[in-house]
Amino acid sequence: MSPYHFTKPLITGMIFILSWSTIAHSADKPNILWLTSEDNSPYLGCYGDQHARTPNLDAFATQGLRFRNAFSNAPVCSAARSTLITMMHASSLGIQNHRSNVTIPESFKPYTDYFKAAGYYCTNFTKTDYNVKNYKVDKIWHDSSKNAHYKNRKPGQPFFSVFNISTSHEGQFTDKIYAARRQSGKFPAERVVAPDKVILPPYHPDTPIIREEWSRYYDNIFAMDAEIGERLKELEASGEADNTIVFYYSDHGGALSRGKRNIHDSGTRVPLIIRFGKNFAHLAPADAGTWMEQPVAFVDFAVTAMSLCGITAPANVEGRPFLGAQKAAPRDHVFLFRGRMDVCYDTVRAVRTEEFFYVRNFSPHRSYGQHYSYAFSVQKNSQSWLDEFTAGKCNDVQAFYWLPKPTEELYNVGKDPFQINNLANDSNLAGVKEKLRLLLLSDMRTTFDTGLIPEGMYDALSGNNTLYDYVHSAAFPYQDVLTIADQASSRDATHLPALIAAMNHVHPVIRYWGAQGCLILNKAAKPAETVLHARLKDEVISVRIAAAEALAHLSSDNAPLSTLSESLTSKNQAVIMEAANALERGLHDGIFTKDSIQAIFKNYNFVGEAKRISNAVLGISSDKVE
Repeated sequence: MSPYHFTKPLITGMIFILSWSTIAHSADKPNILWLTSEDNSPYLGCYGDQHARTPNLDAFATQGLRFRNAFSNAPVCSAARSTLITMMHASSLGIQNHRSNVTIPESFKPYTDYFKAAGYYCTNFTKTDYNVKNYKVDKIWHDSSKNAHYKNRKPGQPFFSVFNISTSHEGQFTDKIYAARRQSGKFPAERVVAPDKVILPPYHPDTPIIREEWSRYYDNIFAMDAEIGERLKELEASGEADNTIVFYYSDHGGALSRGKRNIHDSGTRVPLIIRFGKNFAHLAPADAGTWMEQPVAFVDFAVTAMSLCGITAPANVEGRPFLGAQKAAPRDHVFLFRGRMDVCYDTVRAVRTEEFFYVRNFSPHRSYGQHYSYAFSVQKNSQSWLDEFTAGKCNDVQAFYWLPKPTEELYNVGKDPFQINNLANDSNLAGVKEKLRLLLLSDMRTTFDTGLIPEGMYDALSGNNTLYDYVHSAAFPYQDVLTIADQASSRDATHLPALIAAMNHVHPVIRYWGAQGCLILNKAAKPAETVLHARLKDEVISVRIAAAEALAHLSSDNAPLSTLSESLTSKNQAVIMEAANALERGLHDGIFTKDSIQAIFKNYNFVGEAKRISNAVLGISSDKVE
């Protein structure tokens, strides 16, 4: 007799047992499905966007909870995704710089370890982009590939599955990709919004190119919405919809210039919709279709999923569950950070409440609109906007993006959703600003924010340990560093004596901020010229680079340029990027000539991210996906 020949009662009984086993398992543990889109702020119909055509997400929103104040913590994919996977602010671990590769303590495990231990099948389709050197993708997920799918799990096994949809990514509205999509029928016959009908944000100048790319972007969002719809239909067809809690969110804001990479809402505020399957509807804190107002952020997402699944979150992480049995007290604000974006260095920190948004620029001498080589290579709107600015055709709001930043920014987000009216100097809000300023500094201290340490110093300071361990040790004078960084970035010349003293400090990070403060003061730092010259011989190259860039604004001799050129011989890629940035900014500021910088760059065979800077200066295209 064939081993597959059973009597009908036996077949029926086995089906019943298998079905019962699956249901019983699911009733105990919900599945988690994360549907993630890329580079889109809440440009959805269900979030009130008048251009968007997003029928699938609009319908999904009526079935779930919509979070009005959800944030990605960082405005670029790798820093945001590193925050998600570790349940820590990336800035706490030293992994906030885009496409970096930093070792973190083994005690900070990826959230999938905890789901796996609870019996979950964990899959990822397919983007990772973690800045953690000691995280191995094949160890994090049961499967992370184009074949990764919850359907491959064992019978009755709960799943945690991520599907990443790249359709709305900034690289997806180039002429070639957009034309191919239109030809393939992924867009409606007529554009979602014609270029001449686009209502531009007030920070963008009105140019044909900018209108065209906004129009393409809305078509891509339409196509992204269709893909979300397909994933939801697939879940329904699997029979698991009632057992699954679905999160939809974007990996950060975007995608046009002043979106992605930008600390403001246009770069960090994301749509978040959570739908509870019928068998777990009791876990929802409100009825379907309800708006949730509390601020939440990526650092909270995984621990919230754990709480919904009855998994105890690790005690050492910074994430705070906002749903489920372990739900914590609601946040009254979220902490946001911006480090190196592509190859361009910047240090920005911010706190966002429901009502106000406070920004502290620790690199106010750098504009928000630096030359992000990838963005400029795939987005024509970047160059179009810069051309308008260079031609003097931008109004004050539009020009702000390309100018040195104020040290502080304060916005009333209810009255100013685009965050274009800086109230930092409004005496009527002095109390609000001071409260938020102290809150931000407290967040930096509490999390031991590593962002004040130059990336080029990471390895030397960490030694055989991790940067996280180092900043938590007595060897790092955190409060002293925070104090001098605060003074250095204030643009207040009365702090110059403190900056000069800092450049003679025993600790290299304090010496670095002394030199940075002189760079920020520009010509007002003239009395520090002698000390800056001495720092060109500092034992730490990052300090030499900062001193050289500052001195180049004060002195016409060749020493700063020679120091920066010599720094490019380092074997430390972060140091090379720091030096290349300083050379490129010197060219931008008119301190160095184009011929001199091109001659230097031609002498070096750059690799990795530093090659982007060299390519930009030498006029070579760069097209690696971000």
